[in-house]
Amino acid sequence: MMGREPGRHIVVTALGIAQILGWGTSFYFPAVLAEPIVADTGWPLGLVVGGISVGLLVAGLVSPRVGDVIAKAGGRPVLASSSILFAAGLAGIGLAPSLPLYLLAWVVVGLAMGTGLYDAAFAALGRLYGQDARGPITTLTLFGGFASTVCWPLSAYLVQKYGWRETCLIYAALHLVVALPLQLVMPARVAIDGAAKPSADKADSATATLPGEGLIFALIALVLTLAAGIGAIVVVHLLIFLQARGVDYAAAVTIGTLFGPAQVGARVVERLFGQHYHPIWTMVAACVLMAVGLFLIGSGISILAIAVILYGAGYGISWIARGTLPLALFGAERYPRLMGRLAFPSLIVQALSPSAGAWLIERQGEDLAIVALTAFALVNVVLIGVLWVVCRRKQLI
Repeated sequence: MMGREPGRHIVVTALGIAQILGWGTSFYFPAVLAEPIVADTGWPLGLVVGGISVGLLVAGLVSPRVGDVIAKAGGRPVLASSSILFAAGLAGIGLAPSLPLYLLAWVVVGLAMGTGLYDAAFAALGRLYGQDARGPITTLTLFGGFASTVCWPLSAYLVQKYGWRETCLIYAALHLVVALPLQLVMPARVAIDGAAKPSADKADSATATLPGEGLIFALIALVLTLAAGIGAIVVVHLLIFLQARGVDYAAAVTIGTLFGPAQVGARVVERLFGQHYHPIWTMVAACVLMAVGLFLIGSGISILAIAVILYGAGYGISWIARGTLPLALFGAERYPRLMGRLAFPSLIVQALSPSAGAWLIERQGEDLAIVALTAFALVNVVLIGVLWVVCRRKQLI
């Protein structure tokens, strides 16, 4: 007989630790390691940092297929494979003798990102726990919010003590000896206690469709893609935007450090109270807070700290809504496949946005860039408002 399967807290904690390592060695990787790599190799900084864009593009391209596999086989094999891919990709980066091979290694890291970061993990939890996955998804993002807090200082220490190549190899080993066993904590069965099995209810049927589903799906995809694009630009260029408001570098760094705690704080609030309202309100709050934060960043120096806190809070809970809103509207049975398709455009835009933001800043200046981002954020407020109206009329919320 099979042993008793681990409880949700154990599963989410295990996956959460793996998320910290996954995000810290991919999306947050260049922040600490890019300059040491450039100093040692002489490779152009833009191309070294461009590795993350390669990774995100690959992750976006494979995400629909990843969703299909999770829908059929559950999340365990996919998430476990991500740890192996992370190990292979990071080892490839650490051993790369040339820039082309360095970028090729990022292709492997991109496969790992597509099979192991939030979108895949959300799909796996939705497939496992069905409509009860909102709490686990929210808790998982709490862990992910600490990725930079944990991995930036750890990376800096390892680089200083051992060098950047050895740091990559150490991280590769950690994915095999720490993350892989943690990913395998997830139960092998597709669903627990029938939580995600098909039911007669249209929201949980593999074949039933929602009234106006095409429009609803398109609106969600647009909202998530805009939020991801705005977020990618701001994460990369936040200090530049703050300095453009007249503060010096040290003050910009100090204000910028509020971003992470604001994300985590907002996610804690969502974890405590989110069960009492529909996930669409989480997305509404995310879009409004991001728009208000960007507007305040463009308004003046005296409120920059408040602006970063508000924006960070909105960005933080947007990732929760990214996982919970499709689950609530479309049901658990089709959720993994739909998450893969929703991830495709947002990951592609995430990959391209930092370079687009840099081009806009160079050509038009920081002020116009902030105005443009604020305008896109306001468009997102309108789009989520339209989605709310559509869902309300069709009695889905």
